[in-house]
Amino acid sequence: MEKPDASGMKGAAEASYVFSDQVGYLLRRAYQRHLAIFQAHACDENLTSVQFSTLCALRDGGDQSQGELVKATGVDQATIRGVIERLKKRGLVALRKDPQDGRKVVTSLTDAGSELLEQMIPCAARITELTFGSLSAVERTALLCTLRRMLEEE
Repeated sequence: MEKPDASGMKGAAEASYVFSDQVGYLLRRAYQRHLAIFQAHACDENLTSVQFSTLCALRDGGDQSQGELVKATGVDQATIRGVIERLKKRGLVALRKDPQDGRKVVTSLTDAGSELLEQMIPCAARITELTFGSLSAVERTALLCTLRRMLEEE
C-alpha cells in the first residue's frame, strides 16, 4: 500500500484505482452470474458446471487421464480428482488402468453419462443464452473473441 506523501495525499495511481472496474473483479462477477444461471437451469440439479464440462471433454476427446482432463477443462488437478470421484459415484464415468501404463488411470464416459449429456445439451444452450443476456450478436462475438484472445497468452 502506498503511503501518503509529505502533504498527506495518496499517489494518483492509488486514488484512481477502483477495484470494481478491474478485469478480475468483472470476470469473477460474470462467472458467478453464469454459475447461478447454470444451477437454476441445469436439467439435473446435482450436476455442476465443472462436472458438465468434464463430461463434455470426455465426449469430445474420448477416454482421458486426469492430466488430460485438467488440460481439456482448465480445472486444477485437485479439483478434477474430486469431480471424477463424484461422477463415478453417480455412474456417469468409469475408471480403468491404462493398458500401456499401469500407473495411469483412464476416465471414460458411461452410457448413463452420455444419456445425461444428451438431456443436458439443450439446457446448456439455454444457459449460454441466459448468460449472454441482452448482449447483441456483435457483442457476443466480441466477448468470445476477447476471452479466447486473453487465453492465448497463457
